[in-house]
Amino acid sequence: MSQENPVSGSGANDPPVERQHLSSRLGLRQNWWQFTLFTFITLLIGMTIGVERVALPPLARHAFGVTSVLYTVSFITAFGLVKSIMNLVAGRLSDRRGRKAILLAGWAFAVPYALIIIFATAWWQVIVANLFLGVNQALTWTMSVTAKIDLVGPVNRGLAVGVDESAGYVGVGVGGFLAGLLVTSYGLRPTPYLLALGVVVIGVIVTLGPAKETLPFAQSEVVSRPTGKERLAAPKLTRLGAYMSWHDRSMLAVCQAGFVNKFADSLVAAFFPLYLLGKGVPLAEVGLLVGLYAWVWGLGQVASGALADRVGRKLPITLGTFLIAVGLAIFVSSNNHGVWIVAVILMGLGMALSYPNLITTVGDTADPRWRGGALGVYRLWRDGGYAIGPLLLGVVAVLAGVATAIWVGAGLVGLSGLILLAMFKETEPKRRKTELAWKTHPEWVAP
Repeated sequence: MSQENPVSGSGANDPPVERQHLSSRLGLRQNWWQFTLFTFITLLIGMTIGVERVALPPLARHAFGVTSVLYTVSFITAFGLVKSIMNLVAGRLSDRRGRKAILLAGWAFAVPYALIIIFATAWWQVIVANLFLGVNQALTWTMSVTAKIDLVGPVNRGLAVGVDESAGYVGVGVGGFLAGLLVTSYGLRPTPYLLALGVVVIGVIVTLGPAKETLPFAQSEVVSRPTGKERLAAPKLTRLGAYMSWHDRSMLAVCQAGFVNKFADSLVAAFFPLYLLGKGVPLAEVGLLVGLYAWVWGLGQVASGALADRVGRKLPITLGTFLIAVGLAIFVSSNNHGVWIVAVILMGLGMALSYPNLITTVGDTADPRWRGGALGVYRLWRDGGYAIGPLLLGVVAVLAGVATAIWVGAGLVGLSGLILLAMFKETEPKRRKTELAWKTHPEWVAP
């Protein structure tokens, strides 16, 4: 089986010699060109969502007359609900159909998103557009990170995920910054969304052209691991969901941390612009603060992923979670622009330490045969925070103000850090002191 051929099915019948050949080629150095292409694709994915973070919140008020905080942030709930569900679907399908086909389908969903917003005459239409964006982000980003994990294998997995997330959130920062400039110069519509369409076109060209299928690399990794009773076919989705969400307490801690992590990110995406605009801060500066947060987050993840390969996952994940809480508290407790910069930098650092390494822990623990599905379950929980967070914090904002909603978010993130301290056990292979839960209890992931 060549690297270039698309793959369908489980790969169980692949010739052993060819699978062993691919297994010997796992690694970042061996696959640097494909890894680079998928990193560029992730940058484009981030730019697509970055446009929305700056251009959409002011659109609610200035184009549609929406003044309700809860109604304004509803676009994130719509986005998060669909994205979380489609993460699960994408991960499962990619284990059977390959990564590239799902990635291409994801790009297709970004086109109606941009067009609907350009021609929208009511805010509910913008919310519908965000359903398409949620599918786009779920399919594309899930596939881009899974492809990188496929290529590198078990060595330097943290670095690989760090590079992926770094590229994505640098893209978010670039997209947000460019959208702020376009809105300032040309208005809220259509130029920011024409930018998004241009990014999609480039993404399709790269995906259709030089980017190759990576599922054979995941399948080849199976031959490099022990065989026997632990070699399991992919479990049913319900069993996999129960295993990730309850049976494995470390994965439970990881899933809740990802869930609450998105509470914090939704504050930056929707509540920070409203909070700052309410204080008379110019839109260009709002874009700069949101962009700075994303850039620190993005650029820091390469070092964070490499650090986790050396010191383990628990320290950076837990420390990062507490830094996010501290950054939120500092941000809302001051009216000073310099302090706001410090706060968003702290939040960006916290995200850089925790965000990619939460994904890496799933790669550490999941069997390659059901890695895509396991990543899908985690991302279902994580992006479910986008669906629940804006609603919960929006209700708080309506009852007690945006500042109070940010304080509540800070408290929830701090509580999440305490749960990590208590429940999460190290998953980095060389530092793991306990057997993987699914190996000790194979019935939990039985087909």
